[in-house]
Amino acid sequence: MRTNWFIAILQPGVVLLVAALGMCRPALSQEVSAALIQPEVLEPVAIVKPVQPATLPEVSNHRFWDRENSFLFATSAAFSAADFVATKDNLRSGGQELNPVTRVFSGSTAGLAVNFAGETAGVVGISYFFHKTGHHKLERAVSMLNIGSSAAAVTFDLAHR
Repeated sequence: MRTNWFIAILQPGVVLLVAALGMCRPALSQEVSAALIQPEVLEPVAIVKPVQPATLPEVSNHRFWDRENSFLFATSAAFSAADFVATKDNLRSGGQELNPVTRVFSGSTAGLAVNFAGETAGVVGISYFFHKTGHHKLERAVSMLNIGSSAAAVTFDLAHR
């Protein structure tokens, strides 16, 4: 017996098409007649609504070189100096620098000193940027993060003599 594959394939598609079209008719009958809509509903609505300007919270306007920042920068510089001394002593006794950025400068004492001085200057610069942009908590967090990392490096250097 010969089968017509074309009709066998199209038959379920035709059934689905008729079913979909049959369901569209009840959906279209649910529309509301324009005659039943009240006139006040047809009034144009403003696309742009007026917005009240937002008030910004008060920011603490402290000076950049206030007492707390001065203390944090001095502490950061002291720990960077201690890290320089401990690292130089460790390198002199045959150790190696584990920080890949500092390792570039560890060939000479002057290079190592420039690295740690640049680190301290970078902390002050980033803190000043945060101060100018109004991020006063981040301004102080940069110094605290540097103090913590330098203290950890000094502790590690002293523990691995």
